[in-house]
Amino acid sequence: MADASDTARDWRDTVFLPKTDFPMKAGLAQKEPAILERWTRIGLYDRLRRERQGRERWILHDGPPYANGDIHMGHAMNKVLKDVIVRSRTLMGYDAPYVPGWDCHGLPIEWKVEEAYRAKKLDKDQVPVAQFRAECRAYAEKWVAVQRQEFERLGVMGDWDDPYLTMRHEAEATIAAELLKFAESGQLYRGAKPVMWSPVEKTALAEAEVEYEDIVSTQIDVGFEVIDCPEYPGLAGTLAVIWTTTPWTIPVNQALAYGSAIDYLQFEHDGRRYLVAEPLMPAFTKRTGIKMGKIIALIKGPVLEGATARHPMHHLGGFFATPRPFLEGEFVTTDAGTGMVHMAPDHGEDDFLLCKKHGIDPVFAVDGGGMYRADWAWLGGQGSVINKKFVAADGPICSDLRATGNLLSASDDFAHSYPHSWRSKAKVIFRATPQWFIPMDRGGKDDLPGADRPAEVGAPSAPSAPSAAPATGNAASLREIALDAISRTQWVPARAENRIRAMVEGRPDWVISRQRAWGVPIALYVHRQSGQYLNDPAVNARIVAAFREGGADVWYTAEHQALLGDQYALADYEPVNDILDVWFDSGSTHAFVVEARYGEGTRANLYVEGSDQHRGWFQSSLLESCGTRGRAPYDAVLTHGFALDGQGRKMSKSLGNVVDPLKVIGESGADILRLWAVSTDYFDDVRIGKEVLATASDAYRKLRNTFRYLLGALDGFTDAERVPVAEMPELERYMLHLLHTLDRDLKDAAESYEFNRYVRRLTDFCNEDLSAFFFDVRKDSLYCDAASDVKRRAYRTMLDVLFHALVRYAAPVLVFTAEEVWQARFPADDSSVHLLEWPSLPAQAGEDVAQRWLAIRALRERVTEAIEPLRREKTIRSSLEAEVTVPELPLDADALAELFIVARVSDAPTVDVTRTDYHKCGRCWRHLPDVAADGDLCGRCADVTGTIA
Repeated sequence: MADASDTARDWRDTVFLPKTDFPMKAGLAQKEPAILERWTRIGLYDRLRRERQGRERWILHDGPPYANGDIHMGHAMNKVLKDVIVRSRTLMGYDAPYVPGWDCHGLPIEWKVEEAYRAKKLDKDQVPVAQFRAECRAYAEKWVAVQRQEFERLGVMGDWDDPYLTMRHEAEATIAAELLKFAESGQLYRGAKPVMWSPVEKTALAEAEVEYEDIVSTQIDVGFEVIDCPEYPGLAGTLAVIWTTTPWTIPVNQALAYGSAIDYLQFEHDGRRYLVAEPLMPAFTKRTGIKMGKIIALIKGPVLEGATARHPMHHLGGFFATPRPFLEGEFVTTDAGTGMVHMAPDHGEDDFLLCKKHGIDPVFAVDGGGMYRADWAWLGGQGSVINKKFVAADGPICSDLRATGNLLSASDDFAHSYPHSWRSKAKVIFRATPQWFIPMDRGGKDDLPGADRPAEVGAPSAPSAPSAAPATGNAASLREIALDAISRTQWVPARAENRIRAMVEGRPDWVISRQRAWGVPIALYVHRQSGQYLNDPAVNARIVAAFREGGADVWYTAEHQALLGDQYALADYEPVNDILDVWFDSGSTHAFVVEARYGEGTRANLYVEGSDQHRGWFQSSLLESCGTRGRAPYDAVLTHGFALDGQGRKMSKSLGNVVDPLKVIGESGADILRLWAVSTDYFDDVRIGKEVLATASDAYRKLRNTFRYLLGALDGFTDAERVPVAEMPELERYMLHLLHTLDRDLKDAAESYEFNRYVRRLTDFCNEDLSAFFFDVRKDSLYCDAASDVKRRAYRTMLDVLFHALVRYAAPVLVFTAEEVWQARFPADDSSVHLLEWPSLPAQAGEDVAQRWLAIRALRERVTEAIEPLRREKTIRSSLEAEVTVPELPLDADALAELFIVARVSDAPTVDVTRTDYHKCGRCWRHLPDVAADGDLCGRCADVTGTIA
């Protein structure tokens, strides 16, 4: 034993300071690739599948991104959120596979290949279709490989060795088979109606492929001279005025629509008579300068029934010479214009339906490139109709109308929102073309699985072909089935249900055909005389088998007579050359991914995509599954917002505000990006920039320091040191109670997909309950108590419980750091934190302990606040020099002194703080009554070091 003269020496070598090689500096950008390589080496994903075999399966079905470029921040946010969800379900003990996938067909990829052709001044249409499709396939394969590496670098765990690709033979065969299910059940028809059409890309577009931009258009007022009005002959010779912002539709006009509830004024100005809705006269006068002179008559809308008018270009004869009928239109209002709407059934949904009702058909005057067809009497071979100069106030349309005297106004100043192609950014038009449709309000057979089936057949078989089962007349429509399925689905957040419900309620029939080359062909044969598609299950089976063997390319090289079989002659049937809407491809993924891998009838637990997918993948998957299975393909759908820049603006290369996820990973590491992604309120649009990432980095450092402390404080801990919960001090039992509460909160947040709450709760626990409280209070015991002391052992036991829980809680989010932490303590070659399951915690203390410690912690905060002024005034340098009085002692005085980290605690009417007269122990630095002089040891430290005090 040393004598008293040794007490002046440096005692640091006798203090049990935390010891760990786990660095404070993360260096994630350098460490993460090595961790990824290790996961590949040990086959982590496949091992999880083997170990979880037989457990309850939980499936998040991946929505396929397009394979056409490096990932952007939206991709990163989406994949991270999916990965966190899958990993959290894996942690809960589920068998939660994740099969990533890619959309490989469609316009986005075909457009890129065409761009390469245009750069070489080559015409894509001159290239054999097989060669062009091969180039599209190669392009998609290239970007699948690139994006796969980028997604893996984010720490996304999945079946990367066997992802799903819509261009694989099996996928293409299943897509074709799903289409043929619609055909066999009568839920398919070919018709000509206006669809959104891109004159640049020369194809129909789905709603999800269209975005709206503000533009300025030409607005014109045009007079149509009334020829006859049976109800009011005095209307003859009057100019019925229409107003439009699409002057290019005037050459295709076939009728005029009026409102039955509208009052029209017939008036005279400068010797000419006009007909305009009374409420719209002020706006009409302002636009045209035509003032209301003599009022001739006030005409009720129904008076116009049976009236006819001349087209302004009637002198051209033929199509233009036919009188234009007045038709009652419920859609005609007095919100804008003249109260009279010109009807071009080729170029408007309302126009088409109203004209069709009266036997007026489209004339297909505008071709796929937006030009008037060469034989058209007015402006034949001219266009393009989306060219601003062509439709301008001084352009050829307005000039010709002006020459007839019927152009009453024209100005290039009408600002409004207008649809554009998502890819080319060019304006689209509504254009009637022969297309294939899946009807929303008509149905097919009622013998498919799931709900009642629609009844009315869209297109029957050819007379020589076996026909589908007849409609029964009592089945629900696709719209009704889909709306019912929406109500049976969990939508996260709940408000998302209203959005998709409104979209499905109001959507038109689904246009599933595209006039392109890269995609799954609409593998149907159409009878050359009747125009009806062949509906023979045996033929369909041969088509699907051929696709399964050689992919969709076989349609372009197939011996079609062999596919038709002996019963039909190829001379009687024409193969359809259109391809399927790419949304039908992705809408079918549940069939060739979820069902194909996990069994027929299997439904995904969850779909997760951005809010734009209510009109895209969520909806196409819903309609495809409802049409073939009578139900939704998912149990729940989670919608997240978009990633914006730090100022809340949409990211754009032109603005220079793009935040590249690959750059963030290269500089800060994927875990920082992952922490940002799930820390945001991602149900709405979120922001990312330097300041936002700095906040995420700061939160990460605090979590990392918590783990570093735990690793250091647990150095050398073994089961022999463990203390049963019943023998632990009350503080440790209270902390166990807090951990149980945290555990319940985190599981609830994970099950509710509220990972921002999950991360916030975990971070707050580490910062407030651990670092600022538990670690702070017990550091004296950890550093200075004897290794055999029960309190120190209990503390280390509780730290071990905390370690095993917290590293698991962090693992779904901080995938690399959690692995690093786990390996720092348990460095086995084949181990991984991601093989673990949700922690099983020791039994917790009673609620009475928790309530008591809430009051104790509140008192501790009051004491800390009372000490702070003395620290600022430098009356004391640390709380260890303070003596405190409190109104009552909830614990014994020594325990409170340790809890408050002060020299002494006594009771008094108020909280008060003074400087202590006790001397400072040279080892533990506490000011205690048994320390004779500063630097001497207290009794505890003397016992621990074997020193004579």
